[in-house]
Amino acid sequence: MHSTPAELLPPRSVPRIGGVACIVLALLCFGALDTTSKFVATAAAPVLMALWVRYVVQTVATAAMLLPQQGLRLLKSERPGLQALRALLLVTCNGIGFIALGRMHVGEFTAIVMLTPLLLTVIAAFGMGERVSWLRWACIAGGFVGTLVVLRPGREMFTPVLLLPLLLVAANLGFQVLTSQLARVDQPGTIHLYSGLGGLAVTSVSLPFVWQAVPPTIWWGMGLMGVFGAAGHFLLIMAYARAPVAVLTPYLYLQIFFGAIGGWLVFAHVPDEWSMLGIAIIVFCGVCGTWLTGREILRGERTPDAQSSLVAQAAADEH
Repeated sequence: MHSTPAELLPPRSVPRIGGVACIVLALLCFGALDTTSKFVATAAAPVLMALWVRYVVQTVATAAMLLPQQGLRLLKSERPGLQALRALLLVTCNGIGFIALGRMHVGEFTAIVMLTPLLLTVIAAFGMGERVSWLRWACIAGGFVGTLVVLRPGREMFTPVLLLPLLLVAANLGFQVLTSQLARVDQPGTIHLYSGLGGLAVTSVSLPFVWQAVPPTIWWGMGLMGVFGAAGHFLLIMAYARAPVAVLTPYLYLQIFFGAIGGWLVFAHVPDEWSMLGIAIIVFCGVCGTWLTGREILRGERTPDAQSSLVAQAAADEH
C-alpha cells in the first residue's frame, strides 16, 4: 500500500518507460516481501516482533535517504491525526497479512488481496458519488467470483483461516481512504516516513511482551522483510513521479505473478487448476477495471475526488 499525490502526475510528453520499469521492480520487491514473510511466519516467529524489525529497517532507510534531501520539512504533516490513524491501520493490515501468509500460499493470498482496487470503486460510487459504468460493476462482480473460485468454501481443505485475506481487504480499504486524503496535502516521503514511525511506535510498546530468541536465519528473514518493503515503496514513489497513475495501475497485478513465482521457488508450491482459474479471473477483472478507470481519467471525464480514488488504488501492496 503506497501513495502518490495527483500533483506528481507528469505530462504525457514525459517518457513513461522509466515509470513502468520502476513499478515492475517495485512489484518484484513486494512479491519477495510476501514470500519472505511466509518463510518467517511458518517458522512461528512472533508477528509483532517480525513487524518491529521490518519497521526499524524501513524507518531507518527512509530517514537516511530523504532527510538529507528534505531536512525537517520531511516531518511536516498537515494532518498528523490522520497519519497516526493510518499507521495504526497499517499495523493491522501487516499483522493480518503476516498471519494469513503463515497459513496460505503466496499466490492465492496475493490474488485475494488484489481485490482492494476493485472494492475501492464501490467506495468511490457510494462515498464520492462517482458514476460507475455497468462494465466496471461487472468487473467487481467478476473479482468476487474469482475469489470464490480460489477459496472454494465447500472443499475439504477449507478452513475459516482462509478468510483472513478478506479481513485484510476490509482493513486495507480504510487504509486506502486515508491514503487518498493524505495524498492531497502531504508529500509521498512524509507519508512513507510516518508509516514506518507509527508502525515502529505501536510494535515497540508490545515488544517486551513478545520478544523471544529466534535462529539467525529468522533474523535474516525479518531484516529482508524491511529491506524489500522499503525498496519497493521507494521504487513505487519513483514510478509515479515518472508516469501517470492511469498508465501504471494495471501493472500492479504483476505482483500476483511474482508472488506465485516466489511460492514455487521457495516452497515448491504450484496453484491447482481451480486456483489458477480464480487467479486469472481476478487479474482479468482487475486489469479491465483499472483500464476503464484510467481511460476516463485520461479523457478528463472524472472529478478530482474520483481521480484520487485511483491514486489510492495504487497502494494495494503494503501488507
